[in-house]
Amino acid sequence: MNRLRRAGFALIICIPACLLAQQGAVPAEQAPAAQVPTLAERPAPPPDHATGRIKLDVVVTDKAGNPISGLERADFTLLDDKQPAKILSFQPHNPRPSANNLPPEVILLIDTVNVGDSNVVIVRKEIEKFLRQNGGHLAQPVAVLLMTNLGVTLAAQPSLDGNALATAVEQLQPRLRTIGPAQGAWGDLERFQFSTKSLGSIVQPAAHVPGKKLLVWIGSGWPMLDGPIFNFSPRDMQANFDAIVRFSNLMREARMSLYSVSEGTGDIRSTDYQNYVKGVKQANQAEPACLGLKVVAAQSGGRVLGPDNDLVAQINHSVADATAFYTISFDPPRADRPDEYHDLKVQIGKPGFTARTNTGYYDQPQ
Repeated sequence: MNRLRRAGFALIICIPACLLAQQGAVPAEQAPAAQVPTLAERPAPPPDHATGRIKLDVVVTDKAGNPISGLERADFTLLDDKQPAKILSFQPHNPRPSANNLPPEVILLIDTVNVGDSNVVIVRKEIEKFLRQNGGHLAQPVAVLLMTNLGVTLAAQPSLDGNALATAVEQLQPRLRTIGPAQGAWGDLERFQFSTKSLGSIVQPAAHVPGKKLLVWIGSGWPMLDGPIFNFSPRDMQANFDAIVRFSNLMREARMSLYSVSEGTGDIRSTDYQNYVKGVKQANQAEPACLGLKVVAAQSGGRVLGPDNDLVAQINHSVADATAFYTISFDPPRADRPDEYHDLKVQIGKPGFTARTNTGYYDQPQ
């Protein structure tokens, strides 16, 4: 068991080099002609001269879950560890992007590693149905990624042409592969480290390019490694804590929100992730489950949807967050120690509205 413990975390904190930022490096199929700039082609963001300033993308929804536009700075209150923080900048984003307001990019990831073959076929058909809505006219640019046992590949570059993207997804069927079967704890551990490593390979390059991104992860997620068979030493827990800090920083700096959507009926453990959503403040709290798909999704300001039999509706609910959101910034207080965790909450001064953003950050001494 000691070998099993130590094997699990060497790769979690090893984030691979750029995937999306390397044009044509690993295309799974011949992608349709891109109608919008890819992540690599987008201009570099202007420098932020406010040293240490933290930016947050905030989605505000009504009771029905619909994104709300038209709010003003005075409607927002930012709490840092329950203390009011001064909002230094405020920028609303509406459905009509301008030259200085890039449209958010939606990234659909098909996970074939953590789902069965029959589910992959259903997922592919549901994605095609989503892309062909409204005659194939997409409101935001959409890219398609494919995760197999060979890694993450770019199946279709960002495009507004849903029909062309659907055709590319349809052609993926003969190439879909799942990771080789492994038994018991070793299989869970393999899928855990492979999946978290794959997520890192997507997020890291996105941190170097401007614009908001919505990563819609289509699949039930990877094992949480929270069973009694898994025991972790203090050294393992420290490595896991370092990985949690790194993922938290990368997701925020990349302006990437993660959405967990899944097909099926679920099981009694579908909501177990809620036990790990609270921010991890120190290494002895750093359980592997804190890096679960649904946990990272909730902490990034995204959503956890499903499982149910209407995958198209889940994707639509996720993508709706790109239609209206707000970007605010603030200066964090001076930290007393490295990786000091701060809880974040945005309140809206109008009844019936709820705000979603990153649920926390790790501050550093200056």
